[in-house]
Amino acid sequence: MSTTENMRFFFKGVEIDVTTKEYIEKRLSTLDKFVDNIMKSEVEIDLDKKGKFRVEVMLHTPRNMFRADNTTESIEASIDMVVDELQAQVTHLKDKLRTLKKRGAISLKKKVVLDESARF
Repeated sequence: MSTTENMRFFFKGVEIDVTTKEYIEKRLSTLDKFVDNIMKSEVEIDLDKKGKFRVEVMLHTPRNMFRADNTTESIEASIDMVVDELQAQVTHLKDKLRTLKKRGAISLKKKVVLDESARF
């Protein structure tokens, strides 16, 4: 399932045009390479009193929820930084799981005792 199928947008005090929405969808679709089985994604964009855009994105997967937000002068810059942050979170989690599996395999190898008469 891709990111754009179950994407919900929330806007507070701001209207975005079609090209900006397509840009957001395109940037978030790049996360499909890193995240397996995204069930739903939520994009919240609001304009603060200083004229800056705050973009928050939440990705829901069956086991995890990834969240990132950023505030800059433009929506595009914010979404770029948010996507980079989400990508970093996902790769960090995958590396962590890979390390734990490797450690478990190593500790199992240490505990396995071969029979001395075995021909290896």
